[in-house]
Amino acid sequence: MVEWPAIYCDKHKDLASKTEYRDRSHYNRVTRNRTVTKHEQYQFYRSKQWQGLRQRALARDHHLCQYCLTRGVVTPASTVDHIVPMEVDMGLATIAGNLATICKDCHRHKTAWEKSYYGTGQANSHTGLPEIHDLKRVVALIQQSEMAQRRG
Repeated sequence: MVEWPAIYCDKHKDLASKTEYRDRSHYNRVTRNRTVTKHEQYQFYRSKQWQGLRQRALARDHHLCQYCLTRGVVTPASTVDHIVPMEVDMGLATIAGNLATICKDCHRHKTAWEKSYYGTGQANSHTGLPEIHDLKRVVALIQQSEMAQRRG
C-alpha cells in the first residue's frame, strides 16, 4: 500500500523519475518543439538575453502586474509577458517596450484572448489582424471579450 501523496512504493520509487522524464520529454517534443519556430521561441526563453530582459522588466514594473494596474488594481507578479506575442512578431521579442509584468490570472485571460484575436496557440492559424502594442487597449479588448463570452 502506498500512502498519499506518494505514487510509488519503496520498491518502485525509482520509476518516478523515469516517468517524470518521459512525460516532460513528450511535452517538449509535442508542444514546445512542435515546429522550428516554436523551438526557437523555447530556446529564447532559456537564454541569458531573456533572463536579463526579464529582470529589467520586473524591476521597471516594480514586480506589479501592469494589466491589473491599468484597471486600478495592485497585484504582485513575477511573470514577464510579450504584449504582442512572439508567435505573432518575433522581431519584438527583445524590445523592452513590448514587455510587461503580468500576474497569473491576467496571463491566463490574455492567453485566451490572444488565441481568439491573433490565432495563436497549438492547432490555430493566425488571423492576420493588426498588432496591438498599447497595453491599455489590450486590457480593454480582453475585458470586452470576457463580457461578450458571459453574455454569450
